[in-house]
Amino acid sequence: MLSKVRAGLAKRRGRAVGSQGRFYKKSLITIFIVSGIPGLILGALIYWMAGGRVERELLQLHYRLIEQRSQNIDDQLGNLELLLSHWAFDNKFDYSLNGFDFVKNFERTQDITRTLVAMQGSNAMVKKAELYVGGKSSVLFNPEYSVLDERASSDIYEPLIARNNVTYWTQWTLDAKRADTQDLTLVHHIPGGSLHPFGVLLFQFDKEKIADLLKTMTPYNDGETFMLQTSGDLFVSTSGSASTSPFVLALREKINSLGTSKGSFFFDWEKSTYTVSFGSLSRIAEDWMFVSASPITSITSPVLVISKLIIMVSLVALLLAAFLSWLASRRIYLPVWRNLHNESLELNTKLAEQLPHVKDSFLHQLLQGYLTAFSDEDLLRRMERFKWEVRERYFIVLYAQLIGMTTMEGNFRDGDEGLITFAAINMMEELASQHFEQSNTLNFHDLTAGIVLIIPENQSYSEACQAFSEELMQSINRILKMRITLAISRPIAHISDVPLAFERVKQAVSYRNIEIANQIIDMQKDNLEGKSEAEPQYPFTLERELVQALRTGREDDAQQLLTSFLHALSCKGAKGIDVQQGMLHLLGNVQHAIMVSGINPNRLFKGANLYEQLSQIREPKRILEWFQEKVLTPFLNELSGRTDAQVKRIIEEAMIYLQQNYMKDISLENCAEHTGTNIFFLSKSFKQVTGKNFIDYLTELRMDKAKELLRESVMKINDVAEQVGYQHSYFNRIFKKLEGMTPTRYRELSRTS
Repeated sequence: MLSKVRAGLAKRRGRAVGSQGRFYKKSLITIFIVSGIPGLILGALIYWMAGGRVERELLQLHYRLIEQRSQNIDDQLGNLELLLSHWAFDNKFDYSLNGFDFVKNFERTQDITRTLVAMQGSNAMVKKAELYVGGKSSVLFNPEYSVLDERASSDIYEPLIARNNVTYWTQWTLDAKRADTQDLTLVHHIPGGSLHPFGVLLFQFDKEKIADLLKTMTPYNDGETFMLQTSGDLFVSTSGSASTSPFVLALREKINSLGTSKGSFFFDWEKSTYTVSFGSLSRIAEDWMFVSASPITSITSPVLVISKLIIMVSLVALLLAAFLSWLASRRIYLPVWRNLHNESLELNTKLAEQLPHVKDSFLHQLLQGYLTAFSDEDLLRRMERFKWEVRERYFIVLYAQLIGMTTMEGNFRDGDEGLITFAAINMMEELASQHFEQSNTLNFHDLTAGIVLIIPENQSYSEACQAFSEELMQSINRILKMRITLAISRPIAHISDVPLAFERVKQAVSYRNIEIANQIIDMQKDNLEGKSEAEPQYPFTLERELVQALRTGREDDAQQLLTSFLHALSCKGAKGIDVQQGMLHLLGNVQHAIMVSGINPNRLFKGANLYEQLSQIREPKRILEWFQEKVLTPFLNELSGRTDAQVKRIIEEAMIYLQQNYMKDISLENCAEHTGTNIFFLSKSFKQVTGKNFIDYLTELRMDKAKELLRESVMKINDVAEQVGYQHSYFNRIFKKLEGMTPTRYRELSRTS
């Protein structure tokens, strides 16, 4: 009986073990099949993406990159053309050089040599600047003075003068000893603008530097980039290949078949696939075409190989599933759990690496006001998921602005804003971690940064913020050689109020005192809106004189008046926002004067948004340099080309006469008699130079003076009228017609504001 029971138990145990083994086998087979199918799908997707989508994305990326860099090359070549044209019109290279005795007048010979040396060093791509003067005795400055024989003159330099174009690009042999070598050359006839030139001024460019410039349009190390004139007379390549090479000819044939001036396409050549982008550059006399071809096979091939490998591995896994299930059926769960544990650790590691970036992104959205649709509780829960401790906490927002990038102390220049901000951010993060339990720094990449502090409710922030601000200020001063303005918000109890606090501290920084290098603005202590300092006076007189100097083309006076204008805005106690708003107002009036003079500002400034550019500059010195370079110089250059010096001198004398005698009964006849011209010439020239009629200019001058007296004096209206040359009744009528209100009403409004 006992033996039967034992046999029954053993049989039952055997069935249990067998069923358990079959369960393990089925489980393992299912796992392998399920794990193998995603591998097949993944491999197929990778193969499809590498075969099509990746190539298309690379083509679009390549085209955008090449188009951007071609614009940079176009700007550099355009600057070289402007530079050579500027020197060609210089009086050093005028008609007096024709038949000039350079040996006898050696001082001028030395001056020309020094000028050519300066031109040669003005741009890194210029290998040599030369001057050739033809005639009976051909002379070459290279840059030293030398006399050419008749053969070298007629074979090399005279054909350059024979060209119809005043300025042009060419590939030319300037060294008779290297007749088979042609260098890229920019040529300008001298004297500039002459119909009968007798010489040329030219730049000879370094082949290696030109090749390096073209290499900027090649995103990868391999490939081909070249430029050529549409006529085919000029060809420049990064690899030094000829215009008749099979690859170049094939590319040109393909581009010609497309029939467009710019675009991109794939090109197969010798078992390699290239992304090709092409376009045109507008050069003097003739357009150039640029072509950039880069191989992408080296990028897509590894992806294709990996996708095929994934498919093969997945198939092998399916075939081995039965064998491995029998081999490891009883030990399946231990490896699975180990694998899951390792994957969990790996995922946690990746999450820890990406968390700072996610937190920065969240704070950016919060400060910019993109999360206003969420309630306080929703925002707090999201912050808790990002590992912030926000319960029973309040928030502080700091806004930092770096100043003094272009001072003599610093080692930075324009364009280094991102680098400077990055260095400052590192200092802020390190110091904030020492003073606060929870802090996050945000980089705005434009010499500004934001800091969000999370402070426990039972902890004071004032002393810690003050210590942090002073230590940060010292570090910025010592290491970056720059100054900093810090604005500290009031304590914020609700997370939804953080965007408003951020806008307030940004606005507070704009109220910084221009004269103080480093500033700390605590919104809890400093009531910016309640301060009672006198508002700065806008220098209307300097503005009027500056506009007048611009209209008459007096460049030196305009530069000096602009400096005085900015100095008046930056007087003692001036705020940054006052200076910036004043300069924006001046920019509007200058643009109005430009339009009145008959010049289109959009064409003059090439469509640039000057208001946006000026609003991004916060330092008076940089504002002055920007205004001189971007506004005054282009207008004065344009004006100087439209009006000769004699006419400008006469109109300037007339305008001075009007300013000195506007209070008298003066007329066009009086002014013409004073300047020694007739009324018809004066009227026409006055309109041409100033853009206004004589009587309109006189009326505007009188009205400006009248408004100044109404604002700044207590004179009676009758006396004001007499001071500006009008009778009382006529003065009231013309003032109301031009200003839309009576003089009395204007005085009341100006004093109220």
